Formats: sequence, C-alpha cells, structure tokens
Amino acid sequence: MYGAICGDIIGSRFEFDRGGKTKDFELFTKEDDFTDDTVMTIAVGEALMYCGRDADTDAIRRAVIKGMRKWAKKYPAAGYGGRFSRWLCSSDPMPYGSYGNGSAMRVSAAGWLYDSLERTREVARATADVTHDHPEGIKGAECTAAVIYMGRTGCTKEEIREYVIREFGYDLSESLDELRARHRHVETCQDALPKALTSFFEGTSYEDAVRNAVSLGGDTDTLAAIAGAMAEGFYGMTVRILIDGRRYLPEDIDSVLEEFDQTKRHFADDEKAALAEEK
Repeated sequence: MYGAICGDIIGSRFEFDRGGKTKDFELFTKEDDFTDDTVMTIAVGEALMYCGRDADTDAIRRAVIKGMRKWAKKYPAAGYGGRFSRWLCSSDPMPYGSYGNGSAMRVSAAGWLYDSLERTREVARATADVTHDHPEGIKGAECTAAVIYMGRTGCTKEEIREYVIREFGYDLSESLDELRARHRHVETCQDALPKALTSFFEGTSYEDAVRNAVSLGGDTDTLAAIAGAMAEGFYGMTVRILIDGRRYLPEDIDSVLEEFDQTKRHFADDEKAALAEEK
C-alpha cells in the first residue's frame, strides 16, 4: 500500500492543475499531505487483513463498509467527494452506481494479500461494489489490483499489458505526451486507468511512474496513487521514498501499514510452506 499512499502524497500539491505538467519537480515538500485516497486505502487494507484470506465476499463487503466509515470519522476533512460523503453519513449505505476513480485508488491491498489472480480480482470487485457498482467502477478496481498482483509475481510488462487489454479493454494506444496534450480534469475510472496504466508502462522505476502520472495534470493525487500502486508491485520502492513519505502520516495510519507488512510476510510464508508440501 505504500506505493499508493506515497503517490497520493506526492501528487497532492499538484491537483487541479496546480503544477506545470512536468516531471521535473521536488518529490516531497512541506506543501504535500495525504488525502482521502490514503485514508480509504488504509480503511480497505485494514478491513481485508481482519477478514482473513478466506473470507467470503459478503464478509469482505461488510468489513469494507465498516472500515471506510470508521476511518472517515477519524479524518472527516480529507477531501471526500459529495456522493461518497453522503454515503458515509447514510444510515443505510448502499452502492450508488459510481464509476469514479475512487474504487481504483483505494484497492491496492487486494493486490498483495492473495495467492491467485482470480481471487485478487474477486476481492477487488467486492471492495469496489459497496459504492462503485457501475461496471466501469468495478473494472477500474479489478484492473489495478490485477496489475499489482502480476507485477509482484514476476510477470513482464508486456504480459501485464496484454492481459489488461484482453481482460479490461482499455485503450492504451496513446503515449504520455498524447495524453498530456489532450488533458482535462476528469475523476472517472474510464479516464484515470488509461493514464495511470500508461504512466506505469512508460515508467522505468517507482519514482518515474509517479512523476509520469503527476505530469499529466488534473487529478494528480489519484493518478499518482493508482500508478504508484502498480509500480510498487513491479519495482518495489526505495528506502528513501518510504522514509520521506511516512513522515507525513499520523501514527494510527502508520501502524496499519506496519501491520499490513507483517500480514504480507505471514501470508508469503504460508504460500512457501504450501508449495514445499506439494513438492
């Protein structure tokens, strides 16, 4: 989840075209902060940890709803959208057909915790459809989690790209330069996923992918969160970026990240043990 959260922080000061659509900028400054992207990423990550790997999708949905409402109460001024804010305050929160990019920016935990691509997509879908039950909203979450899973399990970029086009149908024919030239601020999965994917595919490292996303302008914190989540799965992250990014986080958010790291290691050990038994 660090990839999404550091991307959110780095992109936060450039949102709404407050930057110069350039890759040449200081990575962290005193103007940066985490946003609702980070808060909801933590909420989903904590919910999935506490559910356990084998929870059914109904249990996952209940835990995600509870977690998002809990963390929003802790950080009510993080910058939530209007419809999501109303959902948070509802006495009976129901999905509202959204295809906003929020489903993709909060899903990164699902890319790390499961041992198959099919299960990763199933869980990603469950984290999305509690609010974003439009097919595009669900697709954005599934795609983001799938790219993370494939990156961390050794797939090449070409393999990931082919899978994304085949399974999700995103048009990845435009280069970053072309996307930048026709830029407008849009907060949908249909707009965000091709931009974040291209930022990742054209990137050469975690940092370069995030710089690509920020350079596109518009919803830079979310674009960088999604691209950063993908890039972390493929490249990992430098210690410097991890240390610098965590300085912006309060103790309760940081403690969830620590627990998530331990959970990932525990699950990885379980997978190794299972493979050894099969042999």
